Amino acid sequence: MDWNLLACARHHLTYAPDEPELRDHLCVPTVEGPAWRCLRCGDYVPGPPRAAGPADEAPVPLRGQLLRDAVVLRALAVERVVRGALLLLGAYAVWRFRGAQPAVRAEFDQDLPLLQPLADRLHWNLADSPLVHLVRTALAARPQTLTWIAAALACYGLLQLAEATGLWLLRRWGEYLTAVATSIFIPLEVYELTERVTWVRITALVINIGAVVFLVYRKRLFGVRGGRAAYDAERHHASLLQLTHAATAP
Repeated sequence: MDWNLLACARHHLTYAPDEPELRDHLCVPTVEGPAWRCLRCGDYVPGPPRAAGPADEAPVPLRGQLLRDAVVLRALAVERVVRGALLLLGAYAVWRFRGAQPAVRAEFDQDLPLLQPLADRLHWNLADSPLVHLVRTALAARPQTLTWIAAALACYGLLQLAEATGLWLLRRWGEYLTAVATSIFIPLEVYELTERVTWVRITALVINIGAVVFLVYRKRLFGVRGGRAAYDAERHHASLLQLTHAATAP
């Protein structure tokens, strides 16, 4: 199986160039009407082309390095979707906790002494437990503080979903948004590692650093390797080369 042609199972990539010498080679008459050659697989597809325009602006089929780049970007998009969904769930949980905080505090103060016999058997210092301290801190938080936390989690979650959308659609604005947003939080992740080292934090830091390096280098962001001009020139050259190859191939 040629994975480069997998997208043709959903739709073919047909294009009508403005240049007559190329246009005539990409279209043939059939009993069903004109059929246009797919730039990806080479088959002729009856019906109108999916797009038209200058040859150097033809869509470039995702093959080779471009296909690998697309796989990486969409894998990052999936990771962003999962993270965004968890953040939005966290924001909702904090918001619900804010409304039920007095009742939860009363239940906690009532039920905590019941755990003391079990804690004594396990030799667990319940009074100095970090978990109990964390719960008490959350229960003592002001409603305004909880509101700001819920809002911050929601905004961060929406940012992750926006990144995922841009990456999945392979849009350049999504690449810029992901590179900037991810870079902003890398110092915070490094600071968290200075407090406590865990595999989850290390994995998240490695993924984020790798994503930034990949986006900046491969996609020529922020002027790297010629910037947007070199990126557009590379795309135009690839599109023209692909279109010429499709028009001249037997």
